[in-house]
Amino acid sequence: MIKLKAMFISAMVFLVASCSAPDVDYYKGTEPEFNFKRFFSGELKAYGVVQDHKGELTRKLVVDMQASWQGNQGVIDEQFVYDDGETQTRTWYITLNDDGSISGTASDVVGEAKGDSNGSVFHWTYSVELPYNDSTLVVNFDDWMYLVTQSRLINRTAIDKFGVEVGEVTLVIEKIE
Repeated sequence: MIKLKAMFISAMVFLVASCSAPDVDYYKGTEPEFNFKRFFSGELKAYGVVQDHKGELTRKLVVDMQASWQGNQGVIDEQFVYDDGETQTRTWYITLNDDGSISGTASDVVGEAKGDSNGSVFHWTYSVELPYNDSTLVVNFDDWMYLVTQSRLINRTAIDKFGVEVGEVTLVIEKIE
C-alpha cells in the first residue's frame, strides 16, 4: 500500500511538472529579438478569436491600438470591436523597469501586470475584472507573445479561473507602417 501511494504521488508530481509552461529564458537567442517599446509604438492592428474551454469559437474581434512613449513610460490605447457589435476600450500604462522586466496597469486590470521577454518572446500575467451577467468576474490572463517579424506577432492568451483554463484568445498583431 505504501509503495502504491509513493508511485501515485510520483506520477502526480511528474504530471504537474510536465504541464508547466516554459520560462522566457528558454527562448534566449531566438530571433527576431523582441523589443517591447519598439514593437508597441505608433499604430497597430490586431485580428483575433476567442475560444471557450472546449476550444470552440465563441467570438471574433478586431483591435485598433495606438502606442506612445515618454522615456520608459508608455501608453497603449486599445479599441476592441467584436463580431456581435460589442465595443470595449482598454488603456494600458506600461513601465519598462530597470531590471528589464515590464509592468502595466489598466482600469479593468486587478493589481499590476508583470512580464519579461527573452529572444523573440514576451510573457506576462495579470488578472482582469470582466462583466459577467449583472456582476463582474475576475479571471487570470497568461499572455505569450511570439514575434514573427519586426512588424508582426502572434499572441496566445490562456484565461483561467481557480487554476482551470476557461478560454483562450489568439491574436495576430501588426504594426501599421
